Amino acid sequence: MIPNLTAADVMDKAASYQNDANKTKYTYAAQIPFLNTALQELEKAFALDNMPVTDTTSTMVTLAAGVTSIGYSPVVPVVGVAYLPSNLIEPIRVWERATGVNPYTPVTKSLYLIPDSTGVERSSFGEYAWKSNQIQFLPSNRINDVLIEYTRALFTKITASTDLIGLSTAQTFLEYRTGALVAKFIGEDEPRSVELNGYAGLSLDQDLGIGAKGRQNIMVRRRPFRSSYNR
Repeated sequence: MIPNLTAADVMDKAASYQNDANKTKYTYAAQIPFLNTALQELEKAFALDNMPVTDTTSTMVTLAAGVTSIGYSPVVPVVGVAYLPSNLIEPIRVWERATGVNPYTPVTKSLYLIPDSTGVERSSFGEYAWKSNQIQFLPSNRINDVLIEYTRALFTKITASTDLIGLSTAQTFLEYRTGALVAKFIGEDEPRSVELNGYAGLSLDQDLGIGAKGRQNIMVRRRPFRSSYNR
C-alpha cells in the first residue's frame, strides 16, 4: 500500500487494466468521475459495516445558554456560532458537561423533544434529536460543552490527479472498481468490467473482513461486491 495514496496512483493502475498504461484513451480527466463514484461506494460500504475508520470524535463545542441546535456551517460562517464538523454524516453519541467541569455525561438520543410543561428551566440538555441535519436540544440555562461521536465522511471529491485519497488500505478496491467502471462506460467492454468487478468484490470482502476480525476476533464471510451495489 502507498502511504500517501494519490488519485493518480489509482487511475494509473485502472488504465493499465485496459492495456492503456500511457493513458491515451483513459486519461485522468476521463477517469476522475468514475474514481469519485468508487470512493462514494466504498464510503457507504464502510459506514454500513460500521468500520472503525469511519468513526471519530469532534473537538469540544461550547454552546451558550439558550442555544438549542448545532447545524452545518453556511458558506460564510458566522463568527461566534458553533457548527457541526463538516465531515459529519450522522451523530453516534453526544456528551455534555457544564463548561469546563468534568466529567462529561451522555446525552440521550430521542426521536422528538417535548418541552417541559412545568416551566422549570433545565441546566443540562439531557436529550437530543437529530433532525433536519441539526443536533437539536431543549434550551439550557447554562453554558455547556459538547462532544460528538459521529460517522464521518472518509473522502473529499477528487478534482485532480494529484489529490490525496488518504486511505491507502482501500487502494486495491479502488483500482479494480475504477477500472471496472471505465471499462464499462468508456471502453464499453462488458466482459472486462465484469471481471474487474469480481476482483473489486474480493478486495472489498477482505477489507471488511479485516475490520470484522478486529472487532470480533473472527473472520466473517461476506457477500461479494456487485456492480449494482450503489443502485
